[in-house]
This record gives sequence, structure tokens and C-alpha cells, in this order.
Amino acid sequence: MKTALHSPKARAPSPVAVKLPAASDEHSGTIAVRALLLGERLDTRILERDAALAAAPLAVQIEGGGIAVVFRYGAAVLFDGPAPAADHFLATLDPLVVEKFAIAEREDLYLSIHPDADQLIDAAGNIMLHDRAIERLQLVADVLAKNLVLSHYETRVATIFDSIEPLAASLRETGRAGVPGRVLLQHIGNVLLMQQKMVGRVETGEKPELVWDHPELDRLYMRLAEEYELRERGRAIDRKLEIVSRTVETLLSLEQTRSSLRVEWYIVALIIAELAIAAYSLLPIR
Repeated sequence: MKTALHSPKARAPSPVAVKLPAASDEHSGTIAVRALLLGERLDTRILERDAALAAAPLAVQIEGGGIAVVFRYGAAVLFDGPAPAADHFLATLDPLVVEKFAIAEREDLYLSIHPDADQLIDAAGNIMLHDRAIERLQLVADVLAKNLVLSHYETRVATIFDSIEPLAASLRETGRAGVPGRVLLQHIGNVLLMQQKMVGRVETGEKPELVWDHPELDRLYMRLAEEYELRERGRAIDRKLEIVSRTVETLLSLEQTRSSLRVEWYIVALIIAELAIAAYSLLPIR
């Protein structure tokens, strides 16, 4: 993370807080947080039908203690509660995960609750809040979930770059892409899916709906988003995806041009063959 930021003073009375279980850390006012990106999607409809603590994003009580905030794009953020209860809750989420990742993206940290805190991130990298209001927990969960999504796609984009580099080198050395058009189309499909998820589902560069409903949280969100560099990282991924897309489209265009040229040569050869046959048929038979 970057250096610690200074937290703003509370500008409005704190909303009614949802009572959490006793803090899992030995120090009073500390909440253990576990953030995970489990897969491409998470079906939250079953959880929405149960007694939800809050919506947008969906927050539910964990049986046995703690609170979980879940997101349809595959993320879950768990606050406090015993480890067995958290593990059991994650096990119940497992059947709801679509395209589950072999290894989930994960981040563990602590929330420190201090009404008079004058900073947002302490020296140990823990987030400091003025209270445990459910809206503040939802906001923290939103930022942590987006951070995991960005980390996941940063890794995937780096992998795509590694696979594109040999193609560009082959084009420079031989004048050919060196791969079939189907493979290039798969690369384009990967780029389009990433852009669709980041912009359409996760909205990494946009303020969450929660902030519009609770304007008093706007400053907290802005400082958390700056701390995790959500917008900067999102723009960097967009630029890389644009480069990959442009490179692959160029290679695909060249491959299609080569294919079209090859077809034209086949047509010319057929025409010459037909002319030769016609000419031969006009020769006098001896």
C-alpha cells in the first residue's frame, strides 16, 4: 500500500450500527477482515431471499458470528466472527460460485474502530473507522472487492501480454503472425470479456450506489479508492487491454489479407487451368 492517509472528521451523526460479535482480536475495537475473489460470478439470489442486513451491496449475518458482504461478480468480504463460522459460510457459498477459480484471490487485514481516529490507514496497513455502522462496512467491502478484481485482472493481462509478445516478434522477423486466426479471435474474446466485466459488472472506476444513498460516506470512499489506487489501476488495465486488442486486430487483419490473397491465387490458377483445357480441346486431333 501507499503511505497512510489522514481521515476526515465525521460530518454527520453516525447511522445506526448493526451490532457485531465481540472483536476477534485481543484488542478492543478491532475487527478481522477476510476478502476473497472466489470466481467469475456469484449467485446471490438465495442469500437475498434470507434475512439480509442491507442491500447494494448485499450484507448478511454469518451463522455463528460475523457479517459477510457478497458481490455478484464473485467476491465476498467477511467481517469478524470465529474462523469455523467463516469457513462454514464460505462452504455454503461454494455451490453458488460460477467458474470458480482454482486459487481464490485473498487479502486479510483488520479494521480498527476509534471514534477519534485522525487517519484512515495505520502504519500496519489496517483501516481505521469511526464506528461499525453497516454502511461503513459495506463501503470498505466494496473497495476491498474491487481491489481483488483489479489484482486478478492485472495478473491475467500480464499473462496475455506474455503470449502476445512472441506473435509481435514473429511478425517483425518473418512478416507473419505465426498462429491461426482462431487463436487471435480467442485473444480478442478474452479482452472483450475483461472489459465487459470491469465496466459492466464491477464498475471499478465508478462510485458505488451506496455513496449516492449516503453522501456522508463520499469522502471516506474517495480516500479509500485513492489508497488502493482503484481508478489509476483501472485505467492502466484499460490501456493495456487496448494495446492487446489493437495488436491482435492488426495481426488478424494481416492474416485475413494473406488468406484472401491466397484465395485469389487459387482462383487465378483455376482460370489458367480452364484456359489450358479449353485451348487443348481446340487443338486438331491427329
